[in-house]
Amino acid sequence: MTGTLQRLLALDATRGARAAVPAVREAVRSVPELSADPERLHGLDRELLAALAELCEVIGWILFDAGLHRPARRANARALALAELCGDRWTARLVFLNHSMLQAHTGRSRAALETASRVYGARALPSRVEALVLIRRAHAIALLGGDREPEALVSRARGRFLDGVSRHDPPWAWWIDDTELLGHQGWVLARLGRWDRAIPLLRRAATTPGGPAYRDLFGAELLAALAGAGAWREAEGVIADLAPRAARIASARTVGSLAATATLLRGSTTATPSLRDGAAHLLEVLGAPPPDVLSAPERRLSARP
Repeated sequence: MTGTLQRLLALDATRGARAAVPAVREAVRSVPELSADPERLHGLDRELLAALAELCEVIGWILFDAGLHRPARRANARALALAELCGDRWTARLVFLNHSMLQAHTGRSRAALETASRVYGARALPSRVEALVLIRRAHAIALLGGDREPEALVSRARGRFLDGVSRHDPPWAWWIDDTELLGHQGWVLARLGRWDRAIPLLRRAATTPGGPAYRDLFGAELLAALAGAGAWREAEGVIADLAPRAARIASARTVGSLAATATLLRGSTTATPSLRDGAAHLLEVLGAPPPDVLSAPERRLSARP
């Protein structure tokens, strides 16, 4: 089972979520416990249950980023049930964090806020884990129309992250690095229309070399922020950088955000002609569904006038 988990993580990091979906299907076929009712698995060894919970969590993440929201919800529910069976509180917390992101993306911002809050417990969280909780809360509150609170939350998240790692960090905390935090800080600020501060952060996150495939999302959100700020020349540069590899982007979230922004720019009466042409080319390369298939909140935030 460890080999299956590592293969899924490697595929997601190097080729993206949609490229990993066939391997997810194969994993579900080859591990019968992934399809069994969790209540029937009570007698299994605790370590096996923990491994199953971790595998389900990774499957839920991949399905979400591949745009398969209903299967992702089922995988998250199964991962949580398995984690509770074996008392694996850390995997349960990661599932809550993933599910909060899914809920925010699909227009259930209040539920996303409540789910993120479930990560807290009787004891204080390690700094990097709490930083991620604060980021999830900031996204949800920004989507709910909050103004000052999301900015305060991302500032607190940066402070907690700078507290550094500790022996109490869960094994999965390795991926909460400076680039991840920068990208989400910039994204939250972009949701608030703080373009002058959001754009440099998103640019740094989007241009850091060597990151996993899913971080193309920060480039998509950078383009959306530049469109919102009316920074046409910089937006042209981002499209020129993204277009040659856009057909290989395997994150449905990233494709959806790029398609929404490109559609808006293509029809803009104020964007430069060269930017409108670049946006039209990007849409052709993406071969993306029209933006009306996106959830309303994401379309509103990603495709700005």
